Amino acid sequence: MSNAFTLAVTGQSLIKHDIRAVEGPGFRGVRELLQKADLSFTNFEGTILGRHGGWPLKGSFFGCSDPVVLDALQALGFQALSLSNNHAFDLGPSGVLSTLEEVERRGFVHAGIGRNHTEAARAGLGSFRGRKVAIVAMDGGPGPDLMYAADSTNNRPARPGVNRLRLAQVLDVDDDAFERLRTIRDKVGYTAMDLTNDSQPDDPLHIDVDTEINIARAIFRRSDKFGRNVKIDEGDISQNLATIASAAAEGCFVIAYLHHHHWASDWYQVPGWVSAVAKQCIDAGATMFVSHGAPVLQPVEIYRGRPIFYSLGNFIFHVRSEKSLWTAPEVWESVVGMCSFGEDNHLLGLTFHPVIIGGSETSRSGALEGRLVPQLAGDAEADRILGRFREHSAKLGTDIEVAGGVGFLNI
Repeated sequence: MSNAFTLAVTGQSLIKHDIRAVEGPGFRGVRELLQKADLSFTNFEGTILGRHGGWPLKGSFFGCSDPVVLDALQALGFQALSLSNNHAFDLGPSGVLSTLEEVERRGFVHAGIGRNHTEAARAGLGSFRGRKVAIVAMDGGPGPDLMYAADSTNNRPARPGVNRLRLAQVLDVDDDAFERLRTIRDKVGYTAMDLTNDSQPDDPLHIDVDTEINIARAIFRRSDKFGRNVKIDEGDISQNLATIASAAAEGCFVIAYLHHHHWASDWYQVPGWVSAVAKQCIDAGATMFVSHGAPVLQPVEIYRGRPIFYSLGNFIFHVRSEKSLWTAPEVWESVVGMCSFGEDNHLLGLTFHPVIIGGSETSRSGALEGRLVPQLAGDAEADRILGRFREHSAKLGTDIEVAGGVGFLNI
């Protein structure tokens, strides 16, 4: 085990305050976990208000942070960041430029945004304890087309933004509903020109006219049952898989990352399309797959001997206290995953250390204030968090043992 490479992964870090002065044994324990790993990785869920300025492009769920929060993440032990998420464009292209500038100034390995699409889609590269590491990070939205990076063309300059995995929401309906929708579309006079107006000139919505109807950017698909699904753009997924394969061919330890808000109605359920994307990434050569989006801890799955973290929930979550959406205790609970790999990037084992943002006392009181940092969970809370995590992971064939407030998965 002396040659093992240890990677720590956490929930997303939506950080707006400098937390370096926070003390306490629970938070100290989290910091020690991250600092003893060979590499610690999180998603920086935000944008930096820096030298390039910017303008808010969102309403109540807008967020930006001063550069000092990156110092706080670095002091906590993080050396690698994914930057592709729904808040990366909250200040527009200016915020993307400032985020890149400040992240690069501190030497973080990063991926997921860029000054143009070529740069945003590129793998972030680094070396840790002699091991080459690559991160390929993408965002599945939903988000406006303008938040995604674009290369320059003959008559359009490049656009700084996010690396996109283009997804279209699809609503499955039965034959009767499909025919009624077709009638409604025709009666209101929805035309091919309307379809063009609902898309961007370089981003048309491709539909199968025999089985799909598009109305105001919503796609309804003929099916034998009702449900929700997504269509994945073949060009986007192919390009990201090619980047993963190229990095793997160079001998890199590849972290494939996806952020999305196309959740199932039950936040604990993993949508089938996410599982398919995760396994495509592993098949392409990724050493592991990590995702955020649903604000709760979802199962872990082992596929071809490699870990898939479908959602690690929240690690740092500095949101406004009046948002009652975030009062559910599960939103404030997660695990730090400690992943051990052999010299050939073969998974040796995983340990899961449960954390509660604000600690157990804050969790019991229900107070939103004071939840600045994650703390190691107490015995009762640890068993409860790990019990739920173990139950959901078992449905995917993952057998997690729990002992002493820690989860273990031996390969």
